[in-house]
Amino acid sequence: MSTERTATLTVDGNSFDFPVMTGTHGNDVIDIRTLGGKTGLFTYDSGFLSTASCKSKVTFIDGDKGELLYRGYPIEQLADQCNFLEVAYLLKSGELPNAAQKTQFETTIKNHTMVHDQLTRFYNGFRRDAHPMAIMVGVVGALSAFYHDAMDFSDEEHRNISMNRLIAKLPTIVAMAYKYNTGQPFMYPRNDLDYTSNFMHMMFGTPCEEYKPNPVLVRALDVIFTLHADHEQNASTSTVRLAGSSGANPFACISAGIACLWGPAHGGANEACLNMLEEIGDVSRVAEFIERAKDKNDSFKLMGFGHRVYKNFDPRATLMRKVCNEVLKELGLENDRLFKLAMELEKIALEDPYFVEKKLYPNVDFYSGIVQKALGIPTSMFTCIFALARTVGWITQWEEMITDPEYKIGRPRQLYVGAARRDVAAIGQRP
Repeated sequence: MSTERTATLTVDGNSFDFPVMTGTHGNDVIDIRTLGGKTGLFTYDSGFLSTASCKSKVTFIDGDKGELLYRGYPIEQLADQCNFLEVAYLLKSGELPNAAQKTQFETTIKNHTMVHDQLTRFYNGFRRDAHPMAIMVGVVGALSAFYHDAMDFSDEEHRNISMNRLIAKLPTIVAMAYKYNTGQPFMYPRNDLDYTSNFMHMMFGTPCEEYKPNPVLVRALDVIFTLHADHEQNASTSTVRLAGSSGANPFACISAGIACLWGPAHGGANEACLNMLEEIGDVSRVAEFIERAKDKNDSFKLMGFGHRVYKNFDPRATLMRKVCNEVLKELGLENDRLFKLAMELEKIALEDPYFVEKKLYPNVDFYSGIVQKALGIPTSMFTCIFALARTVGWITQWEEMITDPEYKIGRPRQLYVGAARRDVAAIGQRP
C-alpha cells in the first residue's frame, strides 16, 4: 500500500497536507485521520458513500466493470469450481484449501452442526407465525449464553472455534426457524451429508421417510450461498464491524448483522422481487408495469433490477441466471405462471432502450428469489438464507477488524443542526 502522494486542503488561507493511500485495486483514498487535530474540522458524508471505513483484504468490487473478487479470485471461477465450504475456507484463511485442508475443514464443520438442546427451547418462546428473521436475531444472539468457553478473542484458537461454530450452526438454526414456523418437528443434522445437502435435509426432511437431496437443486443452493458469502463494506457488514469494535462477542455481532440485513433495502430485496411478481400477476400485464416503472410520477418500482454498486451487469446475476434456468428445467417449471412471468419481464427489460441505457439489468436478487421459490423455500425465509451465507463474510470481516493493530471503537462524528445552547426557564415563563 503506497502513501507517497499527498492531497492539500486549504482552509481560510492555510494549507494542510494529507497522505493519499493506494490499495491493490479501486479508488485511492485520502487519509484524514489527522484532519480534526490539524484543522478543527470534520468531513460530512451521509451514508459514507465516499468514505473508506477500514483497510480490508477480503473482498473487492469494481462496479463499473461488474467485477467481484473474493481474496482476489473472480466470483465466476469460485462459483463454477468450488463448493461453499471451500469458499468459506478461502474467506477465513486467505487461501483456497488443498485436498487435506478441505477434508479437515468440512469434517470440523460437520462436527459442530448440532446446537445445544436447551437452545431448541428458545423457539417455543416465539409465536408460530413470527417472522423467521425475528427468530434468527434472538436465537443467534443467544448462542453466547451457551458457547462462552472460547471468549478470549486475542487468542486465535478461540476465534477459530467461534467462527467454526457460527458457520456450522447457522444452517441448523435457519432450518429450525422454518420447521417451527410450519409446525413440523426439528430435524437433526446428518454427518454423512455435505453442508448444503444437510441443510436441505433439515429444511425439507421429516421423520416419516428418508430425504434424498436432488444434486441439481443442492448445487443451485450451494451457488446461492457462494454468491452471497461476502460483498465488501455493505450496511450489514459495517454493522458487524461497528458492533465488534466495542469488543462485543461474535455471536452478538452476527445477530446485529442479521437485524440490519432484515431491512427491505438490503437483504429483503429478493423477497420484495417475488412480491412484485405476484402484484403483476400475469404475463399479459408485464408491458403495463414496465411503462409504470418508467413513469416518474408512479410509485411503482421494478424490484430486482439495477444495483447501487454495479453500474454494469451484476456478475452474480449472470451466474444466477444460468442456475435459474437449470433449476426450472430440472423441476419442469418452465411453464409455471410466476416463472413465465419472471422470464418475460427479464426479456423485455434486457431489450427495452430505457432499461438498457440506464443499465437497469436484472440483479442477483431477481434470480435468487425465483430459484429459492422453485426449491420450495417460502419468501419469508429468503433473507434467512442470505444471512446463513453472509455469516461467513461477516465473521471474516469481524476477525480482520479485531486483529488489525490500528482498529479503534467506531465513533462517527455529526453535523449538529439542532437548537443552539439555551437556558431552562422557570415553568411559568415558558411559552
